Amino acid sequence: MNIEQLRAFCLSLPSATEDVKWEQDLCFCIGEKMFCVTGLNGPFGVTLKVRDDEFEELSTSRDISVAAYVGRYKWVHISAADRFTQDEWEHYIRQAYELVKAKLPKGIRAKLG
Repeated sequence: MNIEQLRAFCLSLPSATEDVKWEQDLCFCIGEKMFCVTGLNGPFGVTLKVRDDEFEELSTSRDISVAAYVGRYKWVHISAADRFTQDEWEHYIRQAYELVKAKLPKGIRAKLG
């Protein structure tokens, strides 16, 4: 997974948008809520939300750590592009998207379809 593959996959998800925040982070959002973040500069890294029951195992495994600032909300930071296969990357990104989408207010979810 590289930044262009990440970008293409995130933007292929229904109603997903992208935005640059804090002048250096490329953020992918659903209903204006982030589900995946990567840096525009520096070494590869992806931060995303995971299921509560996966958080402990993932956050203590190779090349994955608790995400700064949002770790308490079950977000992890993956620091190696080859940590997952393409299918696994897509699974975790899609899952993050669905987790964030499910928490959106009902009216916003309805507008998104």
